[in-house]
Amino acid sequence: MNLPTNDLVSRNRIGVLISGSGTTLKNLLFRKSQGELAADVAIVISSNAQALGLNYASDAGIAHNTVDWNECKDANDFSRRIFQLLEAHNVQWVVMGGFLKKLLIPSAFENRVVNIHPSLIPSFSGHGYYGKRVHQAVLDFGCRVSGCTVHFVDNEFDHGPIIAQHCVDVLDDDTAETLAARVFEAECNLYPSVVNQLVSRRLHVVGRQVRFS
Repeated sequence: MNLPTNDLVSRNRIGVLISGSGTTLKNLLFRKSQGELAADVAIVISSNAQALGLNYASDAGIAHNTVDWNECKDANDFSRRIFQLLEAHNVQWVVMGGFLKKLLIPSAFENRVVNIHPSLIPSFSGHGYYGKRVHQAVLDFGCRVSGCTVHFVDNEFDHGPIIAQHCVDVLDDDTAETLAARVFEAECNLYPSVVNQLVSRRLHVVGRQVRFS
């Protein structure tokens, strides 16, 4: 695992990547206000200039910017622009919150980018599985449990080493909306916990195994 600088001030700085409503960002900022998040949000970057989540960053006085996929030549150009912004704000960890675009991870950020996915990876994950599509697929398949997964990000969708998972029961009368609400409740607890473990250096990656110290 490539670790960032040991500087005690900067090592807690995270960048949050969003594409839409920013509910994950909102939760992280709330946990910070309650003293439950050890990380400091240094910058919020959106792939969409109209993303409502940018308002949460603005209201909190956090630096925010947009890198529009449609204005970039390709995935390499898009990714390069994002990581230039992250490095300019001395970000040590990158936290995806509903970020829907393909991001290519440079070697300097290997095992420093995390994502949360609303299913138990490897089930119902990969390209095209996001939002209510995931929960409807779970219901259509007849699963009795679902949940959420926090994982390191590599250059494939929902593929990097799994850090933590939380199970959620699927009820007989569930709709995609009701299941999504319960899974998101689990996400709101799991994600801040993992971020705290990241900034405190409690995780160690060996192959695809994530070990806790």
